[in-house]
Amino acid sequence: MKIFTNILVFLALALIIFNVTLLDFSHPFQGNSLYAIIGVAASLCAVLILLIFRMSKKIEEKMNGKF
Repeated sequence: MKIFTNILVFLALALIIFNVTLLDFSHPFQGNSLYAIIGVAASLCAVLILLIFRMSKKIEEKMNGKF
């Protein structure tokens, strides 16, 4: 499961980098820049969700080890 989440985090970070290259900083809310901003926000949410999932699995492993 760790490998799978690491791969997904890496893909999300790659999407963030790709979308940042599409941004037009002079007109950030027009054309493809708007889609790039949405893509960056979605990728950040995916990274956060995956990190929360990984932390919950670590807590679950520790709790199962105690009982």
